[in-house]
Amino acid sequence: MKIVSLFSGAGGLDLGMIQSGNNIIWANDIDSDAVDTYRLNIGNHIIQEDIGNIDKESIPECDVIIGGFPCQGFSMANLHRDVNDRRNNLYLFFRDIVECKKPLYFIAENVKGILSLGGGDVIKAIIQDFESIGYHVELHSVNMADYGIPQTRQRVIIIGERLDIYEHVQFIFPKPTHGKGNGLLPWVSIRESIDHFPDPDLPNNVPNHVYSKYKVVYRNFTAHRRTDPDKPSPTILARGNGKGGVCAIPHYNGVRRLSVRESAAVQTFPDDYYFCGSNTSEYRQIGNAVPPMFSRLLGEELIRLEKIIRQ
Repeated sequence: MKIVSLFSGAGGLDLGMIQSGNNIIWANDIDSDAVDTYRLNIGNHIIQEDIGNIDKESIPECDVIIGGFPCQGFSMANLHRDVNDRRNNLYLFFRDIVECKKPLYFIAENVKGILSLGGGDVIKAIIQDFESIGYHVELHSVNMADYGIPQTRQRVIIIGERLDIYEHVQFIFPKPTHGKGNGLLPWVSIRESIDHFPDPDLPNNVPNHVYSKYKVVYRNFTAHRRTDPDKPSPTILARGNGKGGVCAIPHYNGVRRLSVRESAAVQTFPDDYYFCGSNTSEYRQIGNAVPPMFSRLLGEELIRLEKIIRQ
């Protein structure tokens, strides 16, 4: 499938699509550090620009549009979330580009808080917006730990299927592979995902293996709870101190916080995937990303559909 990527960030969603055999032909993000990271690891087809300034007609024709439109206004961790938050309307650019390009499918990712915003009216309006331009829309609430990602990460995946395609073949959402049910593999622990890294306080050549010096003090609040080494990590955050700053998850040793590299591993980025910018920027890019391992599952389904459609 030829894919256009919006709000691409550091490229987690795109990387999984590429790993599954799809082709990202155009991408966009406004953040310069994220774009630098994307170009270094994935390719030069990304445009750094405010999506509101991009001429929709200039975007290439494609089979699929993907993206995680900014979610800060939707997040349950944002105590000041508001139906009128400007960031909540950025999905309209996503919708307008879908309407212009009319891809076979679109895939959008967001935080679980989007389901309850405005008493549920916001997500209803989003669904109606996409249905009005000719798409069958499905919502899937997922815990990434159920798909082998070493992290308890609750997200909503919105799948859009163009109606003329939906009448003949349907997108089958990946089934959980890990958990406590019969036939499921055990969840992957944070220990399993990061124990191969050396101590960041000792000399090493591991890229991005530096950590926030923000003191570990345990209290019952996001990013300040104890990390159990034998369970999936808590959600890797893009923000966490209530003021827009990043708060890295405490390492299970209780002495320090996860390094940038360890945070990326929990998000299932390859160990040689290099992040550009300040430590704060790198943490934020990782926290905003879709785990590539999960994205690959979605990409594999697109490959299955592509073979059927092209017959």
